[in-house]
Amino acid sequence: MPLVRISLFAGKPADYRRAIGDGIHQAMVETLAVPEHDRFQNFSEHDAGGIIYDPAYLGIDRTDDIVLVQITLSAGRKPKQKRDFYARAVELLAQEPGLKPQDLLINLIEVVWENWSFGDGKAQYTE
Repeated sequence: MPLVRISLFAGKPADYRRAIGDGIHQAMVETLAVPEHDRFQNFSEHDAGGIIYDPAYLGIDRTDDIVLVQITLSAGRKPKQKRDFYARAVELLAQEPGLKPQDLLINLIEVVWENWSFGDGKAQYTE
């Protein structure tokens, strides 16, 4: 179960946010073997100054359309799967909602199975 946190500046319409969530999820399904119905996303919108970023870090030109995506997921994906995910996410979000590839920053956090509880106070993956 990936837990996806998506941060962006406030003011984008609901369909823009939905397209970002849809694209990230589709990329995970296609490249990281995430089940289709395993979707948990948390959007955070920030006012000016609520996201601080370097507009040229590593020679990548970013704008205030920047989208920060942090995904907590179970450990075990291979480096190629992760690279494929990054590339597919950029491709899908460029199509809809039209996000520039330079404005998508992704961070994966891998955790062990016992670090998940899906409810009922249980660690379902280890019980």
